[in-house]
Amino acid sequence: MRGLAAAAVDADADTFLNYPKPPAFTGRAASVLMLFGEGHRGPDLLLLRRADTLGSHPGQVAFPGGAADPEDSGPVGTALREAFEETGVLAEGVRPVALLPELHVPVSGFLVTPVLAHWRTPVPVAPVDPGETAAVARIPVAHLADPANRFRVSHPSGYTGPAFSAPGMLVWGFTAGLVSGLLRLGGWERPWDATDVRDLDSALRAT
Repeated sequence: MRGLAAAAVDADADTFLNYPKPPAFTGRAASVLMLFGEGHRGPDLLLLRRADTLGSHPGQVAFPGGAADPEDSGPVGTALREAFEETGVLAEGVRPVALLPELHVPVSGFLVTPVLAHWRTPVPVAPVDPGETAAVARIPVAHLADPANRFRVSHPSGYTGPAFSAPGMLVWGFTAGLVSGLLRLGGWERPWDATDVRDLDSALRAT
């Protein structure tokens, strides 16, 4: 974790995403919590799957997070509040480590600040509101770094990007870009077959 935090200081948006923020763009502020815990298989990341009934990004896997509220104490406050509301993570058990570069998400129009954090006192987690969150899971970093679980997905719209398979989940899009960057920064990345490109809809049905 110490090495990842040090590397994060010099990271830029290109470490995670391949689409730049327009020069004069002023989107709505948001934050996500990239929470590292220590599980039975070593370091893990907390991820959730959004409810299929949501109007925005239904069924997608994401880090806990969301739009900033006026009463939030900056990006860290937003990330911790959202994590509690979505998964039951308690703020007092989380140690924020670093803020990563603000990232522009064209689909939603948000400017997202990823908050890197250490889960020093884990608690049981689960969907707090099933109407918002369908599932919550702690995914080992070793699983995400395993070349057998990494590939790319494509869509007829022209989108092609990284993806990870996890138990009952397909991590793709914005979240997969963040995970890819974390693996590189943390020194966990292993050689994998970037020519393995799968149809997104087929990959989703296979989860």
